[in-house]
Amino acid sequence: MRKKSKDYIITLTKYGFKVEAWDKYGKYISVSTKTRQEASDFIMSWWDKSEENKADTERTHKAMKEMIKIDKEYGICQGNRDGLD
Repeated sequence: MRKKSKDYIITLTKYGFKVEAWDKYGKYISVSTKTRQEASDFIMSWWDKSEENKADTERTHKAMKEMIKIDKEYGICQGNRDGLD
C-alpha cells in the first residue's frame, strides 16, 4: 500500500503494537513498540526526520548511479550471466 503523504497505522498485536508510518514523501517504515505512547512518539519522530530521510535517499541514489557509471566505463559485470566477477 503506497501512501503519498503523512499517514500511519497502529495495530495491536500480542507483543505490543505494530507501527506503520509514511513520511510526507511517501517513505515507509514498519516497527514494533511495546506501548501506544512509544508508537506515537516514533511516528512523530519519523515525520520530523522527513527532510533528513529524503536527503539520505537522494545521496544513496546518486552514489548508486555513480557506481553503475564506473562499472560501465571499466566493463565490470559485462559478459557474465550473473553479473558477478
